[in-house]
Amino acid sequence: MSEEKRKSMRDQIPPEALEHMKAARDEMRKSMETILPPGFLEHRRAARKEALLAFRSLIDAAIKKTEEKSA
Repeated sequence: MSEEKRKSMRDQIPPEALEHMKAARDEMRKSMETILPPGFLEHRRAARKEALLAFRSLIDAAIKKTEEKSA
């Protein structure tokens, strides 16, 4: 979906509905924190960071190969 279409869709949603959806998301996050064991969110953040670093390494390797082939 293009950014223009997303923005157009957001413009059609009443601001009050957006506020309620944001509040619902925040409350859902809070409720999940009470269900999950202590430390889960920290481990999830660390896992996300490691996954992103892995993707970065793959991208860096692909860029390096591309540069080596063009040289």
